[in-house]
Amino acid sequence: MEMTLRWYGSKFDTVTLKQIRQIPGVTGVITTLYDTTPGEVWSQERIREMKAEVKASGLHISGIESVNIHDAIKTGSEDRDFYIDNYIQTLENLGKEDIHLVCYNFMPVFDWTRTELARVRPDGSTVLAYSQETVDALKPEEMFNSIAGDSNGMIMPGWEPERMKNIKELFAMYQDIDEEKLFDNLKYFLERIMPVCDKYDINMAIHPDDPAWSVFGLPRIIINQTNILRMMNMVDNPHNGVTFCSGSYGTNLENNLPAMIRALKGRIHFAHVRNLKFNSPTDFEESAHLSSDGTFDMYEIMKALYEIGFTGPIRPDHGRMIWDEVAMPGYGLYDRALGATYLNGLWEAIVKGAK
Repeated sequence: MEMTLRWYGSKFDTVTLKQIRQIPGVTGVITTLYDTTPGEVWSQERIREMKAEVKASGLHISGIESVNIHDAIKTGSEDRDFYIDNYIQTLENLGKEDIHLVCYNFMPVFDWTRTELARVRPDGSTVLAYSQETVDALKPEEMFNSIAGDSNGMIMPGWEPERMKNIKELFAMYQDIDEEKLFDNLKYFLERIMPVCDKYDINMAIHPDDPAWSVFGLPRIIINQTNILRMMNMVDNPHNGVTFCSGSYGTNLENNLPAMIRALKGRIHFAHVRNLKFNSPTDFEESAHLSSDGTFDMYEIMKALYEIGFTGPIRPDHGRMIWDEVAMPGYGLYDRALGATYLNGLWEAIVKGAK
């Protein structure tokens, strides 16, 4: 495997490439053109410039997270082929620049949902958190305002203000979309893009829905082993794979994370590894990566990845805000650096134990 860190670009990220380069064992970044909009074609020139900037720091681009999917594709509207054609062109431009991994999601309206961006933990750190009770007390249009004040002035991925101001219109677009229609629209999209993925050896790694259940009545389909196997079987191509995010699948305590990893052998192209601390089945907060600080056995998660022969990128996912750092919630330097080092240590122990 390769240890990486997510990086939003020098114009948007408080963490620098120089700092990332100094984290022991981190050799690549997962990045994006953060100022593009869903449906926009990424030019080969801009991809090349991004790649050159990362290379100059002594790192390389291990993958893209994300090339966002336009809502026309998710809803299957009449203009979806226009946006799929644009997506195919972006994939072709990425392939020409020797980039072979794209993480994406197929979540309606909200890319991910949290009710707090700065819940204070007993040690004084602050973390992202979710409470179903809080969600049940809110209207969808109130959701953005409820967390915007905790974003430290940063634009949160999936919660862009220009997108959230149209939230009522977005909900209207999905009013007739149920799980079956969403699966059908995902299948159509994947069948259209697989030829360019085959041509350039691009692995598409779908990110699970977060949390792994319906929020505000919106359909969610990438939530468990049964559904993810259905997705892979309906477009049975090795380039149609998954991002295994322990913190997203793990929001549903019925998901056995190590068992899911073993069931997805050969189709996990990318991994986000993080821990959660549950206060109840529908109230959780994002703990430190250390097993004892949360609910998950991180050793067993990493062991399962090792045992299936996983060789792709891993990144520590959302970190706590610690040591007075001010950054995009979940994406500061310090706790993710600690997480990367911890995960590398687990991997080293597993590798040595297997010999």
